[in-house]
Amino acid sequence: MLQSNHIELLPIVSRFATSAIPEANRTEVQALPFTVRIARDERDIRQAVNIRHAAYARHVPALASKLTEPEPFDFEDGMFVLLAESKLDGTALGSMRIQTNEFRPLLLEGSVELPLQFVGKSLAEATRLGVTQERMGRLVKIMMFKAMFMWCLEHGVDWMVIAARSPLDRQYEALMFEDVFPGVGFQPMSHAGNIPHRVFSHEMESGQKRWAEAGHPLYELFFNTRHPDIDIGMADLPAFPHPLNFNNKPQSTGVLRLS
Repeated sequence: MLQSNHIELLPIVSRFATSAIPEANRTEVQALPFTVRIARDERDIRQAVNIRHAAYARHVPALASKLTEPEPFDFEDGMFVLLAESKLDGTALGSMRIQTNEFRPLLLEGSVELPLQFVGKSLAEATRLGVTQERMGRLVKIMMFKAMFMWCLEHGVDWMVIAARSPLDRQYEALMFEDVFPGVGFQPMSHAGNIPHRVFSHEMESGQKRWAEAGHPLYELFFNTRHPDIDIGMADLPAFPHPLNFNNKPQSTGVLRLS
C-alpha cells in the first residue's frame, strides 16, 4: 500500500472523493467549485500568466521577474495551457502548460538526454505549474494533474516526463512517477536557470494498473469519478497568433479510461 503520509496532495481531497469504493462499473459524478479547461484566447493566456507569476513570486522570485508576460512557448505548436477558474467570479486559480514532442523535443531535453526507452515514443511534459495561495489551491492542483492524465490518455501519449525542483519532486513521487535517472537525484537544468531538478516519468499504459495495485489514495477520484467541470475538449478552439495544432479531438467525459 502507498503510505498516505507521503501524499502531501491529499488533505483537502476527502471532501470531494467518494466515501466508499464505488460498485463495479459505477461512476460517481462530482461538481467542483471551479472549472479546468484549455486556454482559448489571449485573455485566457494572460489569466494563466498572472497566476503563474504570482506562484513563482512566492517560490522562485528570481525567475518570477521573467514571467510577467506570456512566453513564446505558450503559443507554439504542440503546447497548450490549462486554466482553472472560479465558478463564483471567474478568478484564475491555477495554470499549467503541457508540451508534447510532436513538433519538437521536450524542453527538459535541452538539459538532459533521455534514456533509449523514450526514443520514438510520444512524450508529454508539464511546466509552469502555478496555483492560488488560497486553501482551494491544493484541490485545484490535483484536478489539474487529473486533466493532464486525461489528456495524455486520450491523445495516445506513452510517457509523461517531468522535471521537478525541490520540494515539488515529492508531489510526483506521490503520483507514482519514477526517477528517470535512479540514484542521480537533482541535476542543474540549463533550460530552467540551472536550478537543480529531478527528472521523473510515468508510463501511461500501466498507470491505472499500478495505482490500483498500490491502493493509491487518488485512484477513485481519478479513475472512477467523473468531473464535468474538467473540459479538455479541443474542438472549435480559435487560432492563436502562432496556431496550436490540437487536431480537433473530441471532448472528454471527465473520467480516465485506458481502453
